[in-house]
Amino acid sequence: MVVTIVLALLTGAAALAVLLPLARRPAAHAAGDADTGFYAAQLAEIDRDAARGLLAADEAEVARVEAARRLLAAERRAAAVSADASATWRRRVAALVALVGIPLLSVPLYYTLGQPSLPDQPLASRSQESKGNLDFDQAMARIESHLSANPEDGRGWEVVAPLYMSMGRYDDGVRAWASANRLLGETPARLDNWGEALVAAADGLVTAEARAVLDRALKADPTSVKSRFYRALGAEQDGDSKAAIEAYSKIIEDVPPGSPVVKSLAERITKLGGTPPAAAQVAALPPKDQMDAIKGMVEGLAARLAQDGSDVEGWLRLVRSYAVLNEPDKAKDALQRGTTALADNPDGRARLEALGRDLKIGGS
Repeated sequence: MVVTIVLALLTGAAALAVLLPLARRPAAHAAGDADTGFYAAQLAEIDRDAARGLLAADEAEVARVEAARRLLAAERRAAAVSADASATWRRRVAALVALVGIPLLSVPLYYTLGQPSLPDQPLASRSQESKGNLDFDQAMARIESHLSANPEDGRGWEVVAPLYMSMGRYDDGVRAWASANRLLGETPARLDNWGEALVAAADGLVTAEARAVLDRALKADPTSVKSRFYRALGAEQDGDSKAAIEAYSKIIEDVPPGSPVVKSLAERITKLGGTPPAAAQVAALPPKDQMDAIKGMVEGLAARLAQDGSDVEGWLRLVRSYAVLNEPDKAKDALQRGTTALADNPDGRARLEALGRDLKIGGS
């Protein structure tokens, strides 16, 4: 008897849960339109900040993906409230089914099919995981539908490209980055990512097409670590160990001390029969000794630049190093000294000032 009463109460609650939403009229589109407009404006603002140098390329890419996801969510919410008064009869039929059908069917089905002796299962965690996957799949489907109807939307291709890469859909990533570069214009970051996608789609092989794209990226930005790495990898795959070792070593020398890329590059150099530069040897030290060694190298670089301030790459490396070491005052001082020392080198000075803006160093 007690079980029956409990079942009746639960059935009534279920019916009420169904009826309450049905009793409400659909919401207006205004809120959804406002959200959609807000996130669309946010995407435009991200583009403007990136163009002015206020956002680094990687930061801008992450911000675009997040804003695009929120924009899609806002569009789905707006579409969900599109029902109007003409659907009133359908709500009434559903209400009638809820009032009559639920009580008539639920109790007999429970006694026939139910297994109350089974232990509880973590429904909440399973539901949350399913909802997350569903939301992402829906977002991807919406983006792809939009791009199918609007293939000239360069920003859309740029948003979806990193998502394809994270999902392992490398051929789609190649297509997306190629479209973004064609429609939005080639930039070092877009070319970097396009070249990387081409390598991934070829199972790690640096193809002729990938090399052509990477060369264009390096022409636009000779300091690009990503493009330099893949070109060095191409030399290694061609059997040109000497060129690969030199290229890997130069990357190690140019990145800030302690960068995570150093260890993997040092291993490649060793495998090819070369000797890693001093910066890579620091990575092999015990953690407690690494910081002292890194600081010593940075101070040695600073002393050398004090004697000869014409080395553009040296100033770039010094400013980055202080930033990585979380010493903003020294980074700012190095930036100011470097721009002064490079007064007769407009291109080098411009690169150093651009780095200051990327690192958001005050006074740059």
